Amino acid sequence: MLINPKSDAAPSAHDRVYRGLRSQIMYGELAPGVALTLRGIGTEFGVSMTPAREAVRRLVAEGALSLSSSGRVSTPELSNERIEELAALRALIEVELASRAMPRAHIALIDRLQSINGTISEVISNRDAVGYIRANLEFHRTLYLRAQAPAMLAMAETVWLQLGPTMRALYGRLRRTEAPHYHRLIIAALKAGDEPGLRLAVRSDVTQGLRMLAA
Repeated sequence: MLINPKSDAAPSAHDRVYRGLRSQIMYGELAPGVALTLRGIGTEFGVSMTPAREAVRRLVAEGALSLSSSGRVSTPELSNERIEELAALRALIEVELASRAMPRAHIALIDRLQSINGTISEVISNRDAVGYIRANLEFHRTLYLRAQAPAMLAMAETVWLQLGPTMRALYGRLRRTEAPHYHRLIIAALKAGDEPGLRLAVRSDVTQGLRMLAA
């Protein structure tokens, strides 16, 4: 029997850098317009320039980083038009994911969403923007995993990735003092088996803040 020697291997240096940078960008650890260098990335992750370059190339292709004609790499500063476009994509994709998740939304899932919402309230009280983004996306991902639509969820995550730095700027502007109102409406709709109410709550939740930022 042949054994794949890479099946249990540790992630490659490129993959480790990619995943680490991807997480930083998606969760708003980097603000819009922050410049990155291959040397700096290599130093941070303890790798050579080659895996740093490969990770950056991959993230540029996903729209998570911007590459100027001069070769400058930075987190994107999104125009109002781009924010509107990504908000519309979130509404389309995430409403469909939520709708597909509803038939599998058992009490354990609802309890988990309520628990995550409690965490969101805690990080808001601590003025922790990165913690807020991380917990907010966990709320949505936890629900959407029940849709059993991995290709659609991957598309949603690509949109989240492109929006990460902008979301950090958004939450700094909103000055929230409690978990999003629409999260409670999402949970209530799941409890009631109210699909139209769920679709409306998700659409409102994923677009309202972004459209305020673009206004």
